[in-house]
Amino acid sequence: MTRHLGRFYLVFARRIQLVMIVCSLMVGGSASYLIADVSQKYINLAKRIGAQYGNRAELRIMAWRRTVEESRGLSVSQQLQNVNNFFNMLRFVNDQEHWGKNDYWATPIEFLATGGGDCEDFTIAKYFALRELGVPDDKLRLVYVKALRLNQHHMVLAYYHTPTSVPVILDNLDKTIKPAIQRNDLLPIYSFNAENLWLAKEKGRGQLVGGSSRLSLWTDLNNRLTDLEG
Repeated sequence: MTRHLGRFYLVFARRIQLVMIVCSLMVGGSASYLIADVSQKYINLAKRIGAQYGNRAELRIMAWRRTVEESRGLSVSQQLQNVNNFFNMLRFVNDQEHWGKNDYWATPIEFLATGGGDCEDFTIAKYFALRELGVPDDKLRLVYVKALRLNQHHMVLAYYHTPTSVPVILDNLDKTIKPAIQRNDLLPIYSFNAENLWLAKEKGRGQLVGGSSRLSLWTDLNNRLTDLEG
């Protein structure tokens, strides 16, 4: 009983921290309380982003880094939850309105700096955060799907607990992490990670068709991310 209560209070405390972050972003308060445990590299990055995009952008960068640092050492399930919850706080905005392009895959830094993005940006940001937390690349897939209810293309992040398990889905439309078998509203088209690209099949994890470098938007994104963090 005591162990369950302790776990409850830990989860409750982390939810309170998320609320504090949201409130700070809304009122544009000081980033000073977010600095603890954040490396000087990212403090400098936050200041640089803040100088270009404003105080709230700096706060978002710092909140991102605190979320990552506070998730280290937690169970993978809790890491998935923390990352999914954090990025789902940002607003959805389509590429044409946001970037003046039909399709643009933003880096996590661009996503946070501008305070919003489309489904690819949510998914990409979650992927890189989980990779930084040590989640193996072969357990993650960025999955391009058709959202059947909306009748439009969409992207989600899939996590496989084991090579043969049904993945769970991290999504900005349905914000609750669910097994893929409970997401009948999504029709997979292709998936990829840092190394490989797969075409979806009716069953299984898909047909390997080559490296993810075949995706020009993915290659361009990684090049920009290296420049931004440099």
